[in-house]
Amino acid sequence: MAIERTFVAIKPDGVRRGLIGEIIKRFEQRGLKIVGLKMVWIDEKLASDHYFEHKNKIFFDRLKEYLTKGPVVAMVIEGADAISVVRKIVGPTSGDVAPPGTIRGDFGHMGVKHADEKGRLYFNLIHASDKKENAEREIKLWFSPEELHTYKRVDEEEVM
Repeated sequence: MAIERTFVAIKPDGVRRGLIGEIIKRFEQRGLKIVGLKMVWIDEKLASDHYFEHKNKIFFDRLKEYLTKGPVVAMVIEGADAISVVRKIVGPTSGDVAPPGTIRGDFGHMGVKHADEKGRLYFNLIHASDKKENAEREIKLWFSPEELHTYKRVDEEEVM
């Protein structure tokens, strides 16, 4: 069990639907802690830098438009096996296959297939780093070292 940090962003649709508190609550209930948190209205450059791996894909411009149309809540979450635990809490990318009890399963209202059929970009509420290398890159992209904080939760002695 390794103590890790991971990056999470509540996307504009999650913010606009008033899900910030519910989403943070789910991470904290699992014993994870928020060590960095801010609301930002990102620009096209940050959206491009964050999703650089999709640069040559047909949906890239619509993805950038989606991410820049409203505020995003960016977080750094720390805890035991944080990357995999956060991914389990978030659920699979498509809300139509995400199981109940996951963020996307409980709050997603559209699947990737439906969005594709309608020619729409898929809104999936939240981004979570998928592996250690991406978590490190995304944390550095979104946060300065001064914006990350070290502290102990009262229950931390029991799990760490």
